Amino acid sequence: VLWGATGFTGQLVADYLARNYLHGSTGLRLALAGRNEEKVRAVAAEIGEPELPILVGDSFDAGSLDALASRAEVIISTVGPYAKYGAELVAACVRHGTDYCDLTGETPFVRAMIDAHEEEAQRTGARIVHCCGYDSIPSDLGTLMVQEAFKERHGKYASEVKMAAVEMRGAFSGGTIASMLNIFDELKSNPGLRKVLGNPYALNPKGVRGPDKGDQNGARHDADLGMWTAPFVMAAINTRVVRRSHALMGLPWGEDFRYSEVMGTGKGAKGFSRAVSVAGGLVAFMASIAIPFTRPFVEKKLPSPGEGPDAEARAKGRFKTLLLALGDGNTVRGVVSDNRDPGYGSTAVMLSEAALCLALQGAELDTPGGILTPATAMGTRLIERLRKAGLTLEIES
Repeated sequence: VLWGATGFTGQLVADYLARNYLHGSTGLRLALAGRNEEKVRAVAAEIGEPELPILVGDSFDAGSLDALASRAEVIISTVGPYAKYGAELVAACVRHGTDYCDLTGETPFVRAMIDAHEEEAQRTGARIVHCCGYDSIPSDLGTLMVQEAFKERHGKYASEVKMAAVEMRGAFSGGTIASMLNIFDELKSNPGLRKVLGNPYALNPKGVRGPDKGDQNGARHDADLGMWTAPFVMAAINTRVVRRSHALMGLPWGEDFRYSEVMGTGKGAKGFSRAVSVAGGLVAFMASIAIPFTRPFVEKKLPSPGEGPDAEARAKGRFKTLLLALGDGNTVRGVVSDNRDPGYGSTAVMLSEAALCLALQGAELDTPGGILTPATAMGTRLIERLRKAGLTLEIES
């Protein structure tokens, strides 16, 4: 069941599933769901599948969400901000033992779901997998990939992995902007969330920590990466997801394993200049949406929920993520990349393939219920699916 089919990303997911999996021998059975039946039917017609089952529910009506969860093997949710609209659906999936995946990049929401539902999800067998898009699949599966390659070559896992977003061309949708703004609004009413946002191990099981500190703030040169670097806005969620994966796997990479993320800006004077510009621009943007006086002016220039880059803009998008596994003087270099817009074209593929992995290969995965991550729920099987779907996940050297 695709919940949020009328939203910007929801329509992309619906189209991807219809074009690639609804016909033939895949065995996929798909229903589209949302709050407005007429609008959901319009999406079904637009993707050329007017006969698809249509389900109706409300994000705040537990009964209607129970009806969805009881009929589904897997629910895909594209309805954000998840802190506003996502909690009841997760609860319904947990109650019914229904697998679930979403696109959230909201660290406080994921922490809240862990606290509220971890034990019951383990009991019912519901696999709740957050962050199945650009945040945080390249980071989470990329780290798993380079660690397995490092062990194969050197007989043990690397003690550190560094990730650099070295190329990223795409645009934000209104839904992503709404999620960012909602986090700032939540901070006003609940200042305690600052501890969650600032904690590098915010998503780990209680008491499981390591040596990592906060995310990078300014411009720095990284000798291992061989380039200048700047803060990466997605690090706030991605790093926490990777660390949770490590914890849920039982700390196989060592209690002192370190993981970090940056934006790679290049070498020399140009790389330095760009790093300073990115770091300063990020601070200025965050300040402008945090200050009540400037926020209305910024919001007017940003897309509204339901809006996003058109097909032409998405076609021009791409991303490349570099991962270095380091240990005992050895290095393994991996790449995760795609020639699609990272936030929407590629994210729609990642989310769809994650859901299909749960739905069509669920028994093979042999993973328990709980609040999981892409790496711990699906691991190498999802890597294989993404490769077949056109993404690059490979070891370069």
